[in-house]
Amino acid sequence: MPAFEYQAFNQKGKKSNGVHEAESARQVRAHLREQGLTPLKIDQVAERAQKASTGFRLRSKVSTSDLALLTRQLATLVAAAMPIEESLKAVAQQCDKPKLKSIISGVRSKVVEGYSLADSMAEFPDVFEKLYCAMVAAGEKSGHLDKVLDRLADYTEQRQAMRMKTMQALIYPAVLTFVCLGVIAILLVSVVPKVVAQFEHMGQELPNATKFLIYVSELVSDYGLVFLIAGMLAMVVWQRLLQKDNIRMKWHQRLLGMPVVGKVSKGLNTARFARTLSILNASAVPLLEGMGIAGEVLTNDYARAQVLDAASKVREGGSLHSSLEATKLFPPMMLHMIASGERSGELEGMLERAADNQDRQFETQVNIALGIFEPALIVTMAGIVLFIVMAILLPILELNNMVGL
Repeated sequence: MPAFEYQAFNQKGKKSNGVHEAESARQVRAHLREQGLTPLKIDQVAERAQKASTGFRLRSKVSTSDLALLTRQLATLVAAAMPIEESLKAVAQQCDKPKLKSIISGVRSKVVEGYSLADSMAEFPDVFEKLYCAMVAAGEKSGHLDKVLDRLADYTEQRQAMRMKTMQALIYPAVLTFVCLGVIAILLVSVVPKVVAQFEHMGQELPNATKFLIYVSELVSDYGLVFLIAGMLAMVVWQRLLQKDNIRMKWHQRLLGMPVVGKVSKGLNTARFARTLSILNASAVPLLEGMGIAGEVLTNDYARAQVLDAASKVREGGSLHSSLEATKLFPPMMLHMIASGERSGELEGMLERAADNQDRQFETQVNIALGIFEPALIVTMAGIVLFIVMAILLPILELNNMVGL
């Protein structure tokens, strides 16, 4: 029975939202009127998700923590031998977020119609990505859906934890940059003109550093807003350019070659690939299919193309480690571990160890990059402030010398 998401007004004129299962939208309207509600809008959940995925509506995003909790609850109920339909119904009843409850009800309605759980989840690609659906499908085929769901919940929680660590690490540099730029802007716009105006009244020849400071101050005061708008427009244009496949591919390739940022980007993508392939392999997903799915989750287009090319080489009979080595993206340690796993027949265990090692290396690379960025930013900003102070003090020192003579 399909699920419908509705919006209605009660007798007091207050809007209410909810989800109701019925054969048709007409039955939903009749049910709402019986409850004393006036229907405003009724959408079938699955159809709404398809429209959202094709861009006709805003995408329905679900937080990673909510997805992890949903997966964990579903795994517990499935492990208790509860049918999928009843498990989804119980999870939906326990959910207090209307958006997530609507999605779960939509998945349940497709399961009731006879679809598999993986195919039902695939109707909501903005919530259940390709990796998620592939693992669920493998769990259904192998009869170990509860274990696969537990592994999925672990993966989702680990990804959320890594994302939170990265965000927390970036907060301090972002705040520091904003404060430093604000201080410099205030000095140039408010302080410098008032101080320098005193020298101009004396008719004294100003040093070159002071003249340059006055020029920059006037430039920022007169055209600061123009520069800000131009910068924002440049960002918009750059985003539009990156939507073109050829430009984005070249930029991503160049990004991987940059000194510090390139290492972080490469570490992020290789860690994500290793973890995804490890989970898929442990869930009995075929290696070639797993490589294709793991390649799709990468954020760098050039890295994704290289991984998909490596999958083609494996399909032609090449080994996994030699195919990945040809991409020149993966560190030697990971390649050695994969080669050892292929020789010993313990690829699943070696992939998991390689994924753990890549996660640690990524955290180390982020810490090193931030360790370089923060002192460099402080030194740069301190140098700018020092220049401003010296440019202001130089005329005063020259005036004191003249008076002393």
